[in-house]
Amino acid sequence: MSGQGSPELDVDGTGLRVVIVAGSWHEEITNGLIDGATRTLEASGAAFELVRVPGSFELPVVAKAALDLGADAVVALGVIIRGGTPHFEYVSSAATDGLTRVALDTGKPVGFGVLTLDDEQQGLDRAGLPGSKEDKGREAAEAVIATVRAIRSLAR
Repeated sequence: MSGQGSPELDVDGTGLRVVIVAGSWHEEITNGLIDGATRTLEASGAAFELVRVPGSFELPVVAKAALDLGADAVVALGVIIRGGTPHFEYVSSAATDGLTRVALDTGKPVGFGVLTLDDEQQGLDRAGLPGSKEDKGREAAEAVIATVRAIRSLAR
């Protein structure tokens, strides 16, 4: 994907408290994702903080804690690269299913910036680094702000 067909989103984060929860594997890619999310949240006017966790498997429990402790939304960032064992499928599934469950259980948005990749180059292409084709950290942050706004519009 090249971002073709991307929607225009309401990314006014004024008054929002967002927590970025990021794994620690594949540092260059992960740091690119964090930078993209951070730039987007700063530009939006949202208050935010970064919490690092060991890996993508740990994202759901910390995302849930952040939301339970008052955050309006979470941006979850991680990198999972396919290896030669089924480990990739287990971690990818656990992170995806867990983050979905957190969003549904709390009723609060979780921006999904977990990259599931066949190789490192795919991550470098999506990390928002110089020369990257996409910025999935930015996209996850924009999506979570727009989703908070959508939920709040229902209460009017």
